[in-house]
Amino acid sequence: MQLHGLLPRRITAASSAFVLTLAFVSSAPVTGQDEDAELRLRATPRVAFAPADILFVGQIRGGPDDNEELYCAEIEWDWGDDTTSEQTLDCDPYEAGVSEIRRRFSVRHSYDYGGRYEVRLHLKQGDDVVISGRTRIQVQGDNQNLR
Repeated sequence: MQLHGLLPRRITAASSAFVLTLAFVSSAPVTGQDEDAELRLRATPRVAFAPADILFVGQIRGGPDDNEELYCAEIEWDWGDDTTSEQTLDCDPYEAGVSEIRRRFSVRHSYDYGGRYEVRLHLKQGDDVVISGRTRIQVQGDNQNLR
């Protein structure tokens, strides 16, 4: 896993109080190809008030377009709120030099309760996680479920 940076955020309220949150994006590289591929995950917004609808975008950077390990991978989202989502794609059989990997994954998820959530995106082949990325979000609300 590689840490790609901490991104501090500050929110000011009418009472001049502020909340400092740290969000980070990380990924584990896929090796064994011409260059490493990494999966970066970002959230918009990173800080919100409950109920919150958050857009998550994962993007594979680097590596060849015909990476067999990443071709037609199963998509698994772990929302950090004790729920997950999975998607299996219907793809043509893999052909070296012809088949292209999907590089962008986006989805919205709703959070009803306040808390800090670590969201993970896993691309899998069978039971094996090939590559993953994660990010953290903060949802403000009356019922803080701090994780």
